[in-house]
Formats: sequence, C-alpha cells, structure tokens
Amino acid sequence: MEAKELSLIDKYGVQDTELKALWDQHIEYEKMLEKMESKPYLSPTQKQELKILKKKKLAGKTKLQYLLDKYRELEG
Repeated sequence: MEAKELSLIDKYGVQDTELKALWDQHIEYEKMLEKMESKPYLSPTQKQELKILKKKKLAGKTKLQYLLDKYRELEG
C-alpha cells in the first residue's frame, strides 16, 4: 500500500468498520501467505490452500480499493 492509502485507512478506519476490517484481514492474509511461501516444500493440499488464500486476499483488496477510492473523492 502507498503512503496516501495508509493515511486514508488511518483517518477513516476509525469510523468505517468495514474499511478497518478489510485492512486487518489484508494484513492477516499477508502474514499467512508469507509463512506458507517461506516453506521449502508445500504438499498438494497446501498448494491449494495457498491459491485460495491468494484469491481471498485479492478479493478483499479489491473491496478495500473501492472504499479507498470513495474516500479519495471526498478529499478531492
């Protein structure tokens, strides 16, 4: 995330619980992905879990970007 986006999350995350929840979820998914990707070998099941996790993270980021775009417009 860029500094401008992070400042919007800090500013509006207090009042917008959806924004805050999406951001927290994004951070959690990032940590989980880093942990999985740091393993030297993944079983087929783990590889599938990794794909699902990446899709969930992307879907959440899309929603997060939508909300951030809305707040960017408010700020002009």
